Amino acid sequence: QVQLVESGGGLVQAGGSLRLSCAASGRTSSSYAMGWFRQAPGKEREFVATISSSGSRTAYSDSVKGRFTISRDNAKNTVYLQMSSLKPEDTAVYYCAARLDSGRTYIYGSSYDSWGQGTQVTVSA
Repeated sequence: QVQLVESGGGLVQAGGSLRLSCAASGRTSSSYAMGWFRQAPGKEREFVATISSSGSRTAYSDSVKGRFTISRDNAKNTVYLQMSSLKPEDTAVYYCAARLDSGRTYIYGSSYDSWGQGTQVTVSA
């Protein structure tokens, strides 16, 4: 398995931006499809974005499409989530996840093998 550590969360005003990072260690992260999920208080975890192992394929939830961008730097074993035009409804704990894979993307949390501890993102109105 790969170990994942998220960072970059914080408090931001509506309309602002944040960039989350997910650093991977252990097995070579370039062999993993990666995903970002989030969970708001009292709500179920939901899919945000995913990227294939090479970075050539991405997918987003409708709620963040056009505002968030997922990317990866395999040389640094890091995946990023650039979040722009943030809204109060984006407030949640954000988790990154990894799945050993040859090139697909995955939108379901049950598809992932490894999870980070999460980083809090709070967007004030």
